[in-house]
Amino acid sequence: MSSCTSNTKNDSSFCKQPTIGPHLGTLEAVVQSYRETCQSRLEAQLRTFGDEPTLQSAVARAALAETPDGKRYSHQRRIKRVVLREMRRRLLEIGFSKLRSFDEIHNAVDQAIGSIRGVGDLLLYDTALRIGAKLGIMPDRVYLHSGTRRGARALGLPSKRRSISIAELPVALRGLKPHEIEDCLCIFKDDFQGAAP
Repeated sequence: MSSCTSNTKNDSSFCKQPTIGPHLGTLEAVVQSYRETCQSRLEAQLRTFGDEPTLQSAVARAALAETPDGKRYSHQRRIKRVVLREMRRRLLEIGFSKLRSFDEIHNAVDQAIGSIRGVGDLLLYDTALRIGAKLGIMPDRVYLHSGTRRGARALGLPSKRRSISIAELPVALRGLKPHEIEDCLCIFKDDFQGAAP
């Protein structure tokens, strides 16, 4: 649920990127910048889903890509409302409480809504992550979509798979949680070019 495409300060997913220049120099500097500027915002966002009164309300809000105040998350601002409503209908039929891993959640979301026109990898991941936050089930791998693939490629990591294991990552990234690494790879994808691992 990275803020890699966020560009509005009114969006609770907004993460101000540092103005240090096009490259931060080292991977450690990128990770430190992520910790200082973005990490707490992501955790606060996920906490709002964990704080939903019921699993059904969390699933409905995740499907509609809504912030707690009813606004649309920036990543999904261009998705048609009819698509989001169909997502909500389908996702509310899933017994998420029976699932035990993030991969199971991601697969269930993919099977339910992946065939809907307008639903891509980022929307699948964001929706699964938001639902996982309510269930207390977070990724144990780094899931890839367009932005994170660019970041992974820039670091010389495998980028054509659905996910990357933590063991495959440079040591500097391993201090972050997998969902934070996804966020960092996406937000700082352009800064990884030339950043020494």
